Order: sequence, then C-alpha cells, then structure tokens
Amino acid sequence: MNNLEKSVEEEKRKNEEEDLSSAVQATDPSDSGMAAASATDGVAATALRSVLHRIQHAAERSGRRSDQVRLVAVSKTKPVSLVKQVYDAGHRSFGENYVQELVDKAPQLPDDIEWHFIGNLQSNKVKPLLTGVPNLAMVETVDDEKIANQLNRVAGNIGRKPLKVFIQVNTSGEETKSGVEPEGCLELVKHVTSNCPNLEFCGLMTIGMPDYTSTPDNFKTLARCRSEVCKAVEISEDQCELSMGMSGDFELAVEMGSTNVRVGSTIFGAREYPKKQTN
Repeated sequence: MNNLEKSVEEEKRKNEEEDLSSAVQATDPSDSGMAAASATDGVAATALRSVLHRIQHAAERSGRRSDQVRLVAVSKTKPVSLVKQVYDAGHRSFGENYVQELVDKAPQLPDDIEWHFIGNLQSNKVKPLLTGVPNLAMVETVDDEKIANQLNRVAGNIGRKPLKVFIQVNTSGEETKSGVEPEGCLELVKHVTSNCPNLEFCGLMTIGMPDYTSTPDNFKTLARCRSEVCKAVEISEDQCELSMGMSGDFELAVEMGSTNVRVGSTIFGAREYPKKQTN
C-alpha cells in the first residue's frame, strides 16, 4: 500500500470513528441514551461469552464438563434493557439481590428466565417475592429456620411447585455476613428436608471474603459442610450443589468444585446505586 492509499484509509477510519461518536453524542437525549445503551449491551453480551469461556476452561482444569456449572448472571441495579440483551444472547439464569427490584423486573422480561434470589431475605418479603415472581427458580440464601418456615408456608399457600433452595453458610466468620455457621449447617438442612415439604433442598451457598484473602479456605469449608450433610442425610454429593464464586473468584471456585457461580459486574459492568435499596 503506497502513502496515498494509506492516507485515504486513515481518513476513512477517522470519518467512521467520528460518525460513531456523533451517534453516541446525539443532541436528542433519548437518542443519546439509546445509543449508549446499545453500546453497553453489546459489551455485556461479549462479556457473557468471555465468562462462559473462562468457566469452560476452569471446569476442564477440574476434570468436569462446563455444563456441570451454572452461571447466574447477577443483574442487580441494571436496567431491563440490559438484561434482555444478555437474554437475547442465549442466557437464561439471572440473579437479583433485592425483592422489589426483582418483582419490578420479572414481569417485563420473558417468563422462561430462571430467577435466583441471592440477597438477604426478610420474612415479610417472602410473599411478595413468591407471588410477584412466578418463575422464581431458587432462593440461595436460606440461613435460619424462620425464613425456611415462611418460604415453605407461602409456597404451600399459593400452590406452586416445591421451591428450590440453597442453605447459606457463613464460611468466613464475618459478623456482618449472613449465613448459618458451618457447625449449624447440618441441623438447618435436616429441618428443611424433614419439615418443609414445599421446599426442595438443592445445596449450599457461601460468599467469600471481600478481599479474597481467605477464599480457598471458605470454599474448602463449604465442601466439608457438603460432605457432612450428604453423609448424614444419605444423599450423594452430586445431589448437593455448591454455590460459590463471584466476579473476582469464580474460576477458582469452579476449580474447587462449584456448580453455581454468581457473576455480576464482570458481565454487566460496575454497579450504580442511585439511592439506598432495601428488601
């Protein structure tokens, strides 16, 4: 390519970039928002594929197939339009932390989404959650008998099929973190399996330390809890999932046996909190 041809190509590239910039910076605010959202949505779909690829390799490193690991795309604080773009990319499992946000979003999205509730759940929010989200697939944060009993009661009253649940275990010992202590895990599992016919016990869940310093120990503790539970209630470990791993540590979690990873910001970008949200 001679210098003239290079100059023409460079000018063409600059014009294309300016055209794209103009589209994003449209004078009409609604046009600008749509263009910006479109660009972000594309990034989210690309990020989803990257995360799935990373999960596949982590699973292979642990001697498992990638279809033995579920990716829950955590969409808290993100708009319905962004969730829909990830849905259109073929994904179906999504997670939310706040009851009201999930109740607001779910009716606006396809009903074949499998919603996971992954936030702290208060007893007075159980009925709005279960009645407002018919396609709620799982509650991952059952951490005491009171919330288990309320979920069981409401699920029975509305006549839905048994609700899948994980028992949340506080493996890091942090006082500010929800979850039953590891030594109380088995007792709570037994309560759910023996006294809550409208709940289906599916596994254990944990959240590692924010700085990841003790993450391997947290994951090992959850695996030990699973071994204890499976032996006591006489089920195979394949029947007891491990939900562990988030954006910063999901590959390690998969390598250490996780069957369910909860990934938000790596897919959807940094979260924005315009105002304090509560359950």
